[in-house]
Amino acid sequence: MQYYMISVVRFFALIIFLNATVSCASQSEPDAPILPGAYQISEYLPRLEGKQVGLFVNHTSLIGNTHLTDTLLSLGVNIKKVFSPEHGFKGNKPDGAIIENESSSKFELIALYGKSKKATQEHISGLDILVIDIQDVGIRCYTYSSTMSYLMDACAIAGIPVMILDRPNPNGSYADGPMLELAFKSFVGLHPIPLIHGLTLSELAGMINEEGWLESGRKCKLSVIPVANWDHSMPYSLPVPPSPNLPNDLAISLYPSLVLFEGTVVSVGRGTDFPFQIIGHPKYGFGSFGLESNLHNFKPTANAGSTHPPLEDQECFGVSFAGTDPNYKLDLTYLLEFYKSISANPEVEFFNDYFEKLAGTDQLRQQIIEGKSEAEIKASWQPDLEQYALLRARYLIYN
Repeated sequence: MQYYMISVVRFFALIIFLNATVSCASQSEPDAPILPGAYQISEYLPRLEGKQVGLFVNHTSLIGNTHLTDTLLSLGVNIKKVFSPEHGFKGNKPDGAIIENESSSKFELIALYGKSKKATQEHISGLDILVIDIQDVGIRCYTYSSTMSYLMDACAIAGIPVMILDRPNPNGSYADGPMLELAFKSFVGLHPIPLIHGLTLSELAGMINEEGWLESGRKCKLSVIPVANWDHSMPYSLPVPPSPNLPNDLAISLYPSLVLFEGTVVSVGRGTDFPFQIIGHPKYGFGSFGLESNLHNFKPTANAGSTHPPLEDQECFGVSFAGTDPNYKLDLTYLLEFYKSISANPEVEFFNDYFEKLAGTDQLRQQIIEGKSEAEIKASWQPDLEQYALLRARYLIYN
């Protein structure tokens, strides 16, 4: 009976393997579906056979409706350790929650958003290879890439190869925003790149590796299973939300424009049904948006995505973008308008100390205070962005 059950498991595993192989074989056909690296099992399974494998994954690490860990285990891969980022392995932990190691009967599950966010040599000991498969959104302050960078550094020190199963960047069609100055380096910004970097995780990893940006100064042995049938000009709708407060394409497209509000007194809708789709504050007075039909009020309350949201239980007045189409660009007009309105009230301090970490510079706050226009602010970024464009071009996989 035991042999029969093992045979059945191997049979269904073989079906999964063959289906993935057929999909990869058809990728050159016109209008072929976008295939993230994880789907291309035949490309990476041979590299994992007989190895002690570590994975950096979360709830986004899917092949269809099946998690990568389940697929690999069904194919006989020896998964020794699994590392999870902010929001945990299942992606359901609220923003900022400190995560302890979660339990699993199949492998050791290590949280890298706990008391320490850096992977240690003890964490990766015993591994022969680390596989990274996680959905990013292409913004410097989104912390999955920082966790990836720390893991790469630990592997570089230990001589453990890293393989990335790449996924599309939904904000990958452009690069924009202020460049990180190393004086403002933090977990929400480790490397000298703009706020919107326009790279997939594997392209960013290649840049980090080759430019010598790992903390140890070493390079890891890096390989990539690229996305098939996708390039940076193509829109990509994420099959699952990448984190609790980015529930849909609209929130993901607005995230670059609204995330800077997290360094201010303004709510971005955490604790509501529309995070990163509404903005507001109790002292906001309607300004020059010309969006009267969208002006509305809301009250943040504790929910699964945010147990203690900013301005909790306070009536906020502002602007809603809910129901509009995603627009992939960096728009500073909201930030400038809310500053003008709220800072007119002497009782309210508009900025907090987090703003410089998110912006990666202290210049943006000063420009806003001085009343610079969006055009003037963006013009000041252009020399750095032009240099970055040359750097980015060297690491693009998807032209």
